[in-house]
This record gives sequence, structure tokens and C-alpha cells, in this order.
Amino acid sequence: LAAMTHDKRKKIRQERKKLAAAGVSFRWVEGTESTDADWDHFYRCYADTYARHRSDPHLNPAFFAAIRTSMPENLVLIIADKDGEPIACSFCIKDSQRLYGRHWGTLEYVPGLHFETCYQQGIEYAIAKGLQVFEGGAQGEHKLARGLVPTATHSWHWLENAEFRDAVDHFLARETDAISHYMDELDAPFRHEPPPSAKPA
Repeated sequence: LAAMTHDKRKKIRQERKKLAAAGVSFRWVEGTESTDADWDHFYRCYADTYARHRSDPHLNPAFFAAIRTSMPENLVLIIADKDGEPIACSFCIKDSQRLYGRHWGTLEYVPGLHFETCYQQGIEYAIAKGLQVFEGGAQGEHKLARGLVPTATHSWHWLENAEFRDAVDHFLARETDAISHYMDELDAPFRHEPPPSAKPA
């Protein structure tokens, strides 16, 4: 928070206070300690969120069951409880250096819940566990206000048609320069000078 502007810090603190006042608390559940009930809750939230957008989940319960068995030490569930009952959950993958926020869902709308469950709790977890980076996922300028800085991502594609491939190549050459300039502009939530030694307001 100290790296952010006063207004952004204030907004995040206000959102967190409102969630606490609404009876919302959070649990970090390591994959090695997770239960069937934890995963059932996550999938209900995940599938319900897709359904509300009139879409089907990209991943089925068998996928999550498989990775829960094969790589439990790399999994984290961030569960939101309201008045003692689970209402939302985010699913993360981690290695020795990074926490990757992947999927989330909720059964109930609470203002600020999405950002807290998906981003603020992930950042807090990464700091507490000594991880170097929290990856909040690609896209979304709204993430800047939550302390996530823009980072370039890459993907590889094969275009068989040579003319189309050349056209895309020319476009990407122009877009790469534009994206670079745009990323330089997307640091508005952050201070441009070192934070003072005193506790930020």
C-alpha cells in the first residue's frame, strides 16, 4: 500500500473495512490441507459465476480432482466466509517464487468481494509466505487500482496463410510499440517517489 497514491490506499482500506463490517472473513487453505467440502464449495462458486454469465465452465470437476491429487502442494484456495458460511472462493497455483490467481466464483454479491478475494488476499498471501510475485492474470486495467502493475505477456500462434501471417506481423510490430507506451502510462495508482519512512496516511 505504501507504494500507492493516497486516494488508492484510502479506497482499498475503505473497501476492506466494509467487507469486515458485512461479516466477511477470509481463509487460506493449502491444497495439502484442503477437504472435499472445500473443493465442492469452490466448484459451486466457479460454476455458478459462469452460469450467471450464461456460459459453461471451461474446466470440469474431474480436472480439479486430478490436480488436487497430482500437485496439492502447488494449490491454494482463498475462501470467503460471511457470518461463518462460505460464500466465495478463488483458486490459485503457486511455485517457490510466485502465486498465480486463476479462477474464482461467488454465491452472493457483496460490494468489494471480487477484488478482495481475487487480488488483495492473493497479494497478502504472497507477502506472508515470502513469495516474490503475485500474478493476477492477463488483461484488466481495473487491476491497477488493486496494486497490480502492468506486465507484458506473450503467446505463440501459427498462421498457415503467408499473406495473412505477414499482415498480422506488420500489425503486431505497430501494436507492440503502442502497448509499450501504454504500459508506461499505466502507473497512475503508484507513487513516483520513494514512500516516506512514516506510516502512510
